[in-house]
Amino acid sequence: MISPLLWAMCNHIDKIILERYFKEGGVGTLLLVSALASVIATPFLYVVDPSVLDVSKGNFGIIVANSVLDIILLWAYLKAMQRDDSSRVIVYYQLVPIFGIVAGWVFLGEIISNDQLVAMGIVIFGTTIVSLENVEGRFRFKGRTVGYMLIACTCWAAELATFKLVALEANPWRTLFWNHVVLMVLGVLMYLFIPSYRASFQAAIRTNSVPLLAANLLNEVLFMLAVVSYGLAAMLAPVALVLLTETFQSVFVFVMAIFIARFIPTLATERIDRAHVAMKGTAICITGLGTYLLLVAK
Repeated sequence: MISPLLWAMCNHIDKIILERYFKEGGVGTLLLVSALASVIATPFLYVVDPSVLDVSKGNFGIIVANSVLDIILLWAYLKAMQRDDSSRVIVYYQLVPIFGIVAGWVFLGEIISNDQLVAMGIVIFGTTIVSLENVEGRFRFKGRTVGYMLIACTCWAAELATFKLVALEANPWRTLFWNHVVLMVLGVLMYLFIPSYRASFQAAIRTNSVPLLAANLLNEVLFMLAVVSYGLAAMLAPVALVLLTETFQSVFVFVMAIFIARFIPTLATERIDRAHVAMKGTAICITGLGTYLLLVAK
């Protein structure tokens, strides 16, 4: 439960940063900051386990692939957050278990039961609710938000599976250590070879360096703590049970959005009129039920 709570905090910090400091170029800047800031965690991981420097070539290749998935996931997620409310965007993460089950069916020949098909339908129905928006009496499908989050969900499911594969052979501390090192290297490469990201990053540092860096430092610390917690949970419990905690992230984000809008309105980025609250609350309840049924179905 620690991970979804901390990630919910990160979701709101991301949204606030995008709204307050960036109207254009925010995704590239946050992507660079997040990737470069990954190096912060490496000394602490080394202190926890000095053997983190030892990793096999095969495992390192998987860790590199995992880090690339991390970057793609973060890019897609930030693009979605830039377009929509955080409490709407996070609901789509309930699709992650579906991607995991479908991957097992496609690549491992696993059977999808009728109960699982029903549960998958419930989750998809719940996410469909937040995919529609009433604009002047007409419902509009939020295609770009859905597309970005489908990319993010695919990466998330693949990442959890490969993390457990590598961590079981090595150990979670080594996996996390090299994952953060590779992320930092990828950040440097993006800075050097993507001019638009470099320009927006430099502009942000010049104009909003103190609040931007402070917010991102807090965000990275919370995110890293959540990743460590999530990784340990994945080592101690079945993947399906760990994925079930995603339901609570949506709840936490939703509750925090209402709290911020009511008590810290200057930081509010969410629409909390009755229609939106009812729509998001209904979608969260339906997807939560579907996720639970999906992961306990036989």
